[in-house]
Amino acid sequence: MPRRPALPTATAALCALTALTACQSSPEAGRPNTTPTSTSPATSPTPSAPSTPTWSADELAAITAAKAQYLTARAAAGQALQKPEGVRSPVLEAAGNGGAWLQSILERLDFFTRNGLYQAGTSRIISTAPKSVDLSAEQPTVVLGTCIDGTGVQMRYRSTGKPVPVASTVGGGKHGVSARLVYAANAAGKKMWFLIEEKSAGTC
Repeated sequence: MPRRPALPTATAALCALTALTACQSSPEAGRPNTTPTSTSPATSPTPSAPSTPTWSADELAAITAAKAQYLTARAAAGQALQKPEGVRSPVLEAAGNGGAWLQSILERLDFFTRNGLYQAGTSRIISTAPKSVDLSAEQPTVVLGTCIDGTGVQMRYRSTGKPVPVASTVGGGKHGVSARLVYAANAAGKKMWFLIEEKSAGTC
């Protein structure tokens, strides 16, 4: 009976919310109120709209390009995990995978190959939205808030096609991530966007 390899615990992902409150001071105690009484109805202050980022034309262009590359990079990583044998770094880099993110994919591919495993199914990107843009950095950066559905993604044994026990579901359902992309030169010297990091960003 073949030995079943020990598997790493699947990671989860987390999101954050912020809130703003406003205060109003009261008149000084003991001082008479000399303000004339008004007979006109009081007007309520107009509520302000929620603060949302306003992107410049250059920032919008960077966001659009980074989103497209993010989809390409993740699709290439998912395909590699389905057939991990023989996948090399240049193939993933050409699709826009880099940095710590690329290293994590290469480590998983190595683990799958050594233990006779593969990934069945691929994660589905439900939505992406820009969180921040910095075009003045040495390597321009776009951070995307992304909702990913990993339901149905499984690790299986290559020899039998059966799911790996206990840790069979890799994605674990819907979760949010913060994806960082940078604009840098590829191996041929041409600049493009690279997905270099994904961090847990809560539920979605």
